[in-house]
Amino acid sequence: MLFWLKEEMATQELTRRLATAITHVDEIMQQEVRPLVAADIIEQLHRQFAILSGGRGKDGAPIITFPECVGFKRIPEEDFLNVLTYLTSIPSVEAASIGFVIVIDRRRDKWSSIKASLIRIAAAFPGNLKLIFILRPSRFLQRTFTDLGIKYYRDEFKMKVPIIMLNSVSDLHGYIDKSQLTRELGGTLEYRHSQWVNHRTAIENFALTLKTTAQMLQMFGACLATTELPKGVLPTEDLLMSHTRQQDKIQDELKLLGKQGATLLSCVQEPATKHFSSKLSPSELENIATMERLLVQLGETEKAFSQFWFEHHLKLNQCLQLQRFEHNFCKVKLALDNLLEEQAEFTAIGDSVMHVEQLLKERKILEEKGQEPLEKAQFLALAGDRLIQSPHYAADSIGPKCAELRRLCDDFTNENKKKYDILGKSLELHRQLDKVSQWCEAGIYLLASQAVDKCQSREGIDIALNDIKTFQATAKEYQLLSPKEFHSQFELLLTLDVKAKAQKVLQKLADVQEIFHKRQVSLMKLAAKQTRPVQPVAPHPESSPKWVSPKPSQPSALAPLQRAAEGPHMETDLTAPEKEDDESKLEVKNGETLERSENDGGSPELEQPGREDLSPSRHIIQDLLETEEIYIKEMKSIIDGYITPMDFIWLKHLIPDVLQNNKDSLFGNIKELYEFHSRTFLKELEKCVENPELLACCFLKRKEDLQMYFKYHKNLPLARAVWQECRECAYFGVCQRQLDHSFPLFKYLGGPGQRLIKYQELLKGLLDLESPEDVEMDPGELEGTLTKDVPKKTKMSQGFSTELQQALAVIEDLIKSCELAVDLAAVSGCPDDMEKLGRLLMHGPFSVWTIHKDRHKVKDFIRFKPSQRQIYLFERGIVFCKIRMEPGDQGLSPHYSFKKSLKLVTLSIRQLGRGSNKKLEIANRNGLEKYILQAPSKEIRDCWFSEISKLLMEQQNDIKEAEIIFS
Repeated sequence: MLFWLKEEMATQELTRRLATAITHVDEIMQQEVRPLVAADIIEQLHRQFAILSGGRGKDGAPIITFPECVGFKRIPEEDFLNVLTYLTSIPSVEAASIGFVIVIDRRRDKWSSIKASLIRIAAAFPGNLKLIFILRPSRFLQRTFTDLGIKYYRDEFKMKVPIIMLNSVSDLHGYIDKSQLTRELGGTLEYRHSQWVNHRTAIENFALTLKTTAQMLQMFGACLATTELPKGVLPTEDLLMSHTRQQDKIQDELKLLGKQGATLLSCVQEPATKHFSSKLSPSELENIATMERLLVQLGETEKAFSQFWFEHHLKLNQCLQLQRFEHNFCKVKLALDNLLEEQAEFTAIGDSVMHVEQLLKERKILEEKGQEPLEKAQFLALAGDRLIQSPHYAADSIGPKCAELRRLCDDFTNENKKKYDILGKSLELHRQLDKVSQWCEAGIYLLASQAVDKCQSREGIDIALNDIKTFQATAKEYQLLSPKEFHSQFELLLTLDVKAKAQKVLQKLADVQEIFHKRQVSLMKLAAKQTRPVQPVAPHPESSPKWVSPKPSQPSALAPLQRAAEGPHMETDLTAPEKEDDESKLEVKNGETLERSENDGGSPELEQPGREDLSPSRHIIQDLLETEEIYIKEMKSIIDGYITPMDFIWLKHLIPDVLQNNKDSLFGNIKELYEFHSRTFLKELEKCVENPELLACCFLKRKEDLQMYFKYHKNLPLARAVWQECRECAYFGVCQRQLDHSFPLFKYLGGPGQRLIKYQELLKGLLDLESPEDVEMDPGELEGTLTKDVPKKTKMSQGFSTELQQALAVIEDLIKSCELAVDLAAVSGCPDDMEKLGRLLMHGPFSVWTIHKDRHKVKDFIRFKPSQRQIYLFERGIVFCKIRMEPGDQGLSPHYSFKKSLKLVTLSIRQLGRGSNKKLEIANRNGLEKYILQAPSKEIRDCWFSEISKLLMEQQNDIKEAEIIFS
């Protein structure tokens, strides 16, 4: 409110100051007493029948001269009156109040002319007349007539002032100083009538322009002050630019007017500046004074408008700042609201260690995602503080918004910290539960491993009791909490699900401790009964307990994925019975099923109720969903059956150091794959059962997440090396027997690659359902088709077909990139930027000759013995690798090391027919290096030549198109 009042006061001040300037201009130019300007009577002035030379009488009275003028009698009365009125209005009021002196020069004229002049002057002179000087005609007769006429007609002239008749200019000099008379009257006063008229016209035009400009500024200022401020950044910017352009235009006009005034002043002062001895006439001095006063008013006008524009421009700038602030505030607040809403959705605290770790990763991602909005909000709040301190007229509106931004930032930060604390507690909780479970399982395994035949002697009993005591002491190493301590520490995190899990684990702990107590009591009783011999009986091998997770283990899914390349066909019986023992352990045996699959050589159909009623597309999706569940369960069996037991204390002696140190290299990111498929991808696939058209979106949406397969396959060669070194260790055999797996671990580690192939096959199967030549089937034919289990081809929507093709392309590209990862991982010394070369297209062994051309000696140097190289062809380059044979388990095997890479854009290629039809030449464009490649066969040479030529042509076309675009 204060700002708008200040703006209104600035407008009023501008109007007042400009009105004052206009009044002063009128006073300077005497507009009240001078109704005429020189421009209005320019022709009459140029006739020069009356002049105001600027001379003064001895008492300072202005002198008006009537020089000799032919045709004076024919001058209209109106013109005569206008000229005299204009001339008498030029001197200052003080000089005009003294009275005017008139000098009539009629030395070459007649008495009749003198008479006419006196009559006109007496009748129409508008000023205060003081004295009249008349120079008589020089001819004797006319002089006599003049003397007689003055004597007899004096009363007719009605003159109240003296009329002095002079015979010559010498007589005139006795009344008026020669310096005040022009040269025509024998004086020394420099007077040029045309220059005087031009100066008067220019000064009056300047004054009129100044007055008009001041009036225009008044209107412009009122218009700016009454302009309604727009809402929005762009309208405000447009208004500011429009007003600024108008102000710049006015400022230029004021500067031009100032230059014109300075030029006019210098023209008036020119006589004095050129000749220091010459003096300016009073008329010229008055012109100079007039111009100086007018320039002062021009300066006042500029100052008044500049002050007003400063206030108005400040208002527009602050309005624009406010609009930008509010616009950015809305954007930042929306981002923060979305961030807080997304944060509010993070209510889960996790149901396992892996789940909590995944939640912590997601929380970290959200925190990183919120970093930019938080920084923007804090920066915007600081900008708002600066606006308030400026000061800004809308400080009352900006302040609360800054406070709200800071509140939202604090809410997100505090809530994020709170969530981190809760998840940290949850992670500690589940780690404690896992420790308890592992300790219990280890105890059960210890009790099960104590053979009865070894406890028949005192020594055997002591050993068993000592083992139990030693194992119970390990509870301190695991830092196991008592149930009371557990509840007091994690009471806030005990949701219904977590509480049930905790009670189950703690109950299991109590049961195991009770079993230990009973075993100790039994052993001590047995020790007291040494007099009665006991027949030793060896335990049945199948009675040995397993250490698998209390959750039910599931049949193998990775083995079926490997059947095409690595082993016999296998399938899983989903109806296999489950068995639960007294220690709450479930184990599912699939050995019989696997053996049956191996013997039959085929895969039994998965029997699902109502499956024959499914459409072909849903039939395929159901197959995808079922195999996805099996795939997830198989990965979990690897995690629970191979990875988790590596931390069991009682198995440490079975694990060599090289395996313990490289277990991450052996299993890669299989845990990450399991978490993604079990928690994310499976749920999205389940939604596709009712709506198959969502399937392609699942793959397209998770394109970036599926890149974890690239990471997995990149690690495979290292995993293979660890496996080759440790495959014979007892730990793997024990784990394989516990899981009832028919194949070693590494067979199952190839499952992710086979899963990608399965995705590819299923997507191709869906695409095959689309037939451009659809035929109509009657119900009988359709029923027969379904009975024969032949999938019906249906017409899919164009959008669904396109998305399926895109999804298939994603999977195929991923498969190729995984193959690239495996191949490149086997190459030692590869640069980190190999991915810049694009997809791997071909690779194979070649014999290579290298030709170097010396630029200075112009001489070729060629190695006559070829080098054996493994060459990889990428989309944008060629990589040469050295081949070396190294001994392995199955004899010598090839190993590759990186030598060099060449970009395709720098190469040219041609076939060599002379000497061999297996050769082709690759050369640098600069001609300094050439490579002759000999393929194993002509067909391989032609295939490589065709592919490289096509790539070169495509890249040249791309370069040409880029040059056209940028030219």
